Amino acid sequence: MTEHTTLAQSILRNAFGLALFAMVTAGIIALVQHNTQHRIVDNIAQAQARALYEITPQNTLDNDLLADKLDLTAPHLRARINLNALGKLPSGASAHFAKKDGVVHTIIFPVISPNGYTTDIRMLVGVKLDGTLAGVRVVEHKETPGLGDKIEIKKSNWIDGFSGKSLQQPEKERWKVQKDGGHFDQFTGATITPRAVVGAVYQTLAFFHKNHSLLLKEFAQQGQLSARRARHEHPTAQ
Repeated sequence: MTEHTTLAQSILRNAFGLALFAMVTAGIIALVQHNTQHRIVDNIAQAQARALYEITPQNTLDNDLLADKLDLTAPHLRARINLNALGKLPSGASAHFAKKDGVVHTIIFPVISPNGYTTDIRMLVGVKLDGTLAGVRVVEHKETPGLGDKIEIKKSNWIDGFSGKSLQQPEKERWKVQKDGGHFDQFTGATITPRAVVGAVYQTLAFFHKNHSLLLKEFAQQGQLSARRARHEHPTAQ
């Protein structure tokens, strides 16, 4: 065996070892990313479920908020309602309906404000049928810790200031942060974040005011269709 042959074999072994190492490393990274992504999605879903019941506590309803919902991305719904007026929607967005004694009293919308200091701010905005806010909760954001993160209920009670507000209270010109001549407090050193939330909440109220009747009708028709399917699939024994 010549010196050149030995060198070539050594290079091949090293190359194979490096390729194997790269494949194993890439596989581990892909697996970690896959598991992390699922965990992130699951955490967001859990945060949303908690937020739904913070906006409409269990004692105010007798239905399953997670089950009673309307798919806002359905093509037939988009053909009837200008959902662009609600702003940017998350993938698979659904409106949730809170009921008591079979009667809807609150609709909770998934809302995204694209105007946060860092990136999108994802919220749930609950509006009662009388047009007043049942509550607002932030479910995902990346605002500055210690400043913009005060939109979280666990960091401050600022977000509770929306409860009971409506399109008329305060009047349109006052649906701004105080720095802009409006009604709502801003945070010291952080105006962009509360400004983004206030704007998104007002936009949701305006959308609700214009479209709540159609949304209720669609939700009722969806329930009737589901009931007919259930009777067809599980007919009462004669």
